[in-house]
Amino acid sequence: MSGGSIGLRIRIAAPEDSVTAAIAARLAASPAAAEVERGGVVAAGAGAGARFDLVVYRPRPDPRRPAAPDLAAAAADLAACAGLEPRRLVLLSNAAALAPHHHNLGYVAESYRPAKTNPIARAWRELEALAAARLPRAERIVLRPAPVAARDGGDSFARLLARRAALAPPGYDPPLQLLAPADLAEAVGCAVERGAGRPGIYHVAPRGAVPVRSALRLAGVRRLPFGWSAAGGRRAYLRHNWTVSGARIEGALGFAPRWTSAEALVAAFGAAGRRGAAAAPAGGGGEEPPPGPASAGGTAPPPNPLAPPEFDAFGLDERYIRRFERTLFRVLHDLYWRIEVRGAEHLPRRGRAVLTGMHRGFMPWDGVMALVAVRRATGRTPRFLIHPCLVKPPFLASYMTKLGGLPACRENADWVLGRDELLGMFPEGIHGAFTMYRRAYRLGKFGRDEYVKMALRNRAPIVPFVTVGSAEIYPILGRLDWKWVKRATEWLFLPLAPNFPFPGLPLPSKWHTRVLEPLPVHERHGPEAAGDPAVVRAISREVRARMQAAIDDMLARRRSVFWGSVFDAAEPG
Repeated sequence: MSGGSIGLRIRIAAPEDSVTAAIAARLAASPAAAEVERGGVVAAGAGAGARFDLVVYRPRPDPRRPAAPDLAAAAADLAACAGLEPRRLVLLSNAAALAPHHHNLGYVAESYRPAKTNPIARAWRELEALAAARLPRAERIVLRPAPVAARDGGDSFARLLARRAALAPPGYDPPLQLLAPADLAEAVGCAVERGAGRPGIYHVAPRGAVPVRSALRLAGVRRLPFGWSAAGGRRAYLRHNWTVSGARIEGALGFAPRWTSAEALVAAFGAAGRRGAAAAPAGGGGEEPPPGPASAGGTAPPPNPLAPPEFDAFGLDERYIRRFERTLFRVLHDLYWRIEVRGAEHLPRRGRAVLTGMHRGFMPWDGVMALVAVRRATGRTPRFLIHPCLVKPPFLASYMTKLGGLPACRENADWVLGRDELLGMFPEGIHGAFTMYRRAYRLGKFGRDEYVKMALRNRAPIVPFVTVGSAEIYPILGRLDWKWVKRATEWLFLPLAPNFPFPGLPLPSKWHTRVLEPLPVHERHGPEAAGDPAVVRAISREVRARMQAAIDDMLARRRSVFWGSVFDAAEPG
């Protein structure tokens, strides 16, 4: 605790509800506080001549648009707070300041600038600007918490879970973060006690996330698959990712959440939460939910059989994959494309690795079939980096997410490899999928060789693999460069293929996949080599040459696009 955070007179200017009660209780117990005064936002300036060292301000929701703050009221409230002449201000904004978008990369840092914004996000950012304008001399910490799981907390996204039924756009199932009131109170306490001299914006995130459909199910809310709305509506936040990272507040202020999103959800909106809400006196009260799975600094209690399930941070669904493996994937892999795989013994059974392949055939089926092959050989689920255009349309977005796809970026790659998992990627990027058929089996540029940097930085081997046959499922013979198609789909062009009479049906070509020997780049070089362009370029050239040689050899052996095998009968499968 810094010396400037002892004996503070603190004013909490916030609506009267259980969330404010939790914050007040946490600050009252803080050794930094000499006095804590709590009151509604309208009364923020009550007591002429009063002076406070620090003000905690939490705005009221806009009655016309509850997902946004009431900016008119906030302007008056902050002006009243300025009359208290605080040296410091802790402003509770909202993670909704990050507008949902299919280009959002995942658990983003405070420095991330989203591709687009919307009226709700702009309103929260205007609130932050108002605070800077009304209290220019105060040292400001802006907390952007995820939606707070409290029935009376005023959070529009949490209140959605208190209903009997809710509209949700069909075809989307992004992860949703839900913060326990106790965790938000602890974050405020950390900002008060350790925030002196450390102004700025801090995201406040829970542990983990819950897919929207699972969140509604756990809360006992009937999901109605409707709700197409304008991009600025609240339901837009149920389409795409807007999750945030809490790394900065943990490193700078020492806050680490105790609750998972699922635990906070069940405590507030599950059966017990509903009974508690029915029995609670009018006015909400300040009861804190029951303790989480482990106390701060303590040991975890015995497993609770009624505890909510754990969810993948990005939405991977193993049950969903297994259902498709028993049905569609099995038919496609074994009967339709009759895929033969050689070299599966090179796939690591444990530990991290970067699986590097080629992407052809326009549709993402080669990545899906690679996932099936890896699971069959190792029992492990590789996480593929995917282009944002694959999570833009409905249904495809949910499908790719549940199969474990992650938006392609360095942070997500490091997250996968840091957990000792398998990272799958196609170094040619979207250009590989749109390769014209006459050049389908000539590898193009490997972008900026990011896959090599990822492997070096995380000390992981590179395992190349190639497929012959996938380019024929949708052989691109021509292209239409229509600007409106590019804007709507983010494709390079509209591909033309002779898949007559069903242009969307992939052709039943015969596939052959070969997994090549791993390149132990982590044994040859240290992590610092990721910053050496010459080393990165040399490794990438070696990988590309080995992949091209394997493709050429398989093509030389191929006698037909639709039948026969390119592998020797004695070669192990």
